[in-house]
Amino acid sequence: MLEQKLEQLKTIFTQMEKALIAYSGGIDSTLVAKIASDVLGNRVLAITAESPSLLPEDLEEARIQAAAIGITHEIVQTHEIDNPNYTSNPINRCYFCKSELHDTLKPIALQRGYPYIIDGVNADDLRDYRPGIQAAKERGARSPLAEVGITKMEVRQLSKQLELPWWDKPAQPCLSSRFPYGEEITIPKLQRVGRAEIYLRKLGLTNLRVRSEGDTARIELPPEQIKEFVLTTDLPELVSVFQDFGFVYVTLDLEGFQSGKLNRILTGIARE
Repeated sequence: MLEQKLEQLKTIFTQMEKALIAYSGGIDSTLVAKIASDVLGNRVLAITAESPSLLPEDLEEARIQAAAIGITHEIVQTHEIDNPNYTSNPINRCYFCKSELHDTLKPIALQRGYPYIIDGVNADDLRDYRPGIQAAKERGARSPLAEVGITKMEVRQLSKQLELPWWDKPAQPCLSSRFPYGEEITIPKLQRVGRAEIYLRKLGLTNLRVRSEGDTARIELPPEQIKEFVLTTDLPELVSVFQDFGFVYVTLDLEGFQSGKLNRILTGIARE
């Protein structure tokens, strides 16, 4: 079944003369970039958007992965942070982010003769609240993973099968997802969250979030890691470091890490 889906993906790209990949460096868009590159060769271009909501370390990883794949890779600047519809952080914030991304990519594609803009949306994404998907569709982007019905787990399985060393890379949504809806997003806030997560990564933690609510940092870790974290981490030093970053309070979420946790507030709220 998985082999069949892989062949369907290849067929989609075979039918394209050229393609531009909206390449974040996550495992979804990286798998798409790999398959597109295998099929189209130098007729495919991967572009990563650089903005304050992307960690410099994640941008560097995107560069490394693109080089490993052998795909032509470019970086463009996006300016969603200049849009008050984005920085006010409404429940459809991602719509304005993806609008900015695709409004930046589409002229490049037209100018250089790429008839298709491809993203890494997978089948599971269609079942979640993702207003950015609508923005991409409105601008004509295609999502081959979703078209074929490939789930996040299958993305990892295919990535491992294709010997991509980052097949188990944790998801890293943009830093703006760390803030509760309605809290204004600013560059200093994004930077302090980013520095806090990098600090935790350097402690050997990988699957984590630092949620920012006002002056409070709330650390989310997988539930099975919480006890060891408390017992082995120099907590006073961690608090001091986070306060140097600009937080006043530092807390640990006892429920543990859960992707999209801040979307719980949307229960009962119209999502369209």
